[in-house]
Amino acid sequence: MDWSVVVMGCLLVLLSFGCRWWERAHVRKGTRSRQGMRFYAIWMPLLIGLGMIVAKVPHMVGAPFAIVMAADTLILVLAVTTALVLAVQVRRRAGSGPSAE
Repeated sequence: MDWSVVVMGCLLVLLSFGCRWWERAHVRKGTRSRQGMRFYAIWMPLLIGLGMIVAKVPHMVGAPFAIVMAADTLILVLAVTTALVLAVQVRRRAGSGPSAE
């Protein structure tokens, strides 16, 4: 079960790199980049995938307690950062919408 989580994390990281490559290919062709979707298509899978990998690998390889705790702290920082970025984007998007006047 642990290896399946690591493989899923690797697939999410590869998916984010593929989305980035796809976006760059379309921008070169002259198509307009969708900045609003960049977080959801590129950064969100990358952050979730890295979180899944870092959460499981130290436990699986039998790392010392200090390494496991450092990895868990990194996961917490990653989760809080992702939540804050998402909240800022939602707030920015709500503020840029049409006015009620």
